[in-house]
Order: sequence, then C-alpha cells, then structure tokens
Amino acid sequence: MAAPERGRTRWELLLPIVAVPVIVLGALVTGIALWASSGEEHGARPGAAAGVPCAEALAFGAAERPRGATVRDCTVQRGIDTSYSAVLRMPREDVRGWLRATYPDAPEPRTGGGVCGALCLDVTRENGLPGTAGAHVVQVRVDDVNAETALVRFSAFTM
Repeated sequence: MAAPERGRTRWELLLPIVAVPVIVLGALVTGIALWASSGEEHGARPGAAAGVPCAEALAFGAAERPRGATVRDCTVQRGIDTSYSAVLRMPREDVRGWLRATYPDAPEPRTGGGVCGALCLDVTRENGLPGTAGAHVVQVRVDDVNAETALVRFSAFTM
C-alpha cells in the first residue's frame, strides 16, 4: 500500500508571503540610502543650499554690492530652478537710491510692513529686470535695524 502524499506545510505557504515584502523593503531601504549618499560633493546633497561668493549671488539678479554695505550669508540652491540669496546691511538712506540705480525700469518699492517689511520690491523680466540678469524674478525685502541701518534680504531665482 502506497503512503499517502503529504500536503503542503504551513511554512511552505507562509514563506513566499513573508519573503516578498522583506525583499521589497530591503530594496527600498537600499535605494533610499544610495539616493541620500549620491551627489554629496563638498558635503551638500543636490538641492541643498550652498555658500557662494556674494558677487555671484547679486550678479544673478543684475545687482552689485552697494557702497557702504556689508554682504553675508550668500547661498545658491539648484534643482529644477536656481535660487540665489544674500543678506546686506547698509545705510537706510541709501536703500532706495541703490534700488533705483540697479532697477531703473522697475516699479517703485512698496511699503506697508507685514511680510513686506519696511520696504519691498519685486522685479520680473516683464516689469524692469535687466536682460543681464540670470534670474527671472528678484525680490528685495528691507527691514529697519535701527535709525541708520537697514537689513536687506535679496533673492533672485528662475521659474
């Protein structure tokens, strides 16, 4: 008399069900680790802000360092678009003249506080951004530090 065939055990059924998610999860974790470590030139991931010379940041928005200003915290962030930023400290009385000289065809800067700060200017290619700019838009936000000094946040970016 022949021995009856054994049916499948629980482990033979359970192993493929457990193995597939473990393999997929392992591949996902490995992929994330490789992505996070890729492009770490100079310690920065793609899309992360990196320090640049301030002249480069300002030139991207067709601007130059104003006389009497100190410029710091100049960065670039590259991804789908490019965005440069800089922070300037300069005499309050020189801000409007610098903006007028830099963007002569732009609208007058706005005042009003809030997000705008003490003064702000948005310049695009359509409303006065010089053709020498690499940026499509320049935004300038000015806050008063004290009676003599202004803090100017400059950003120039593509869209």
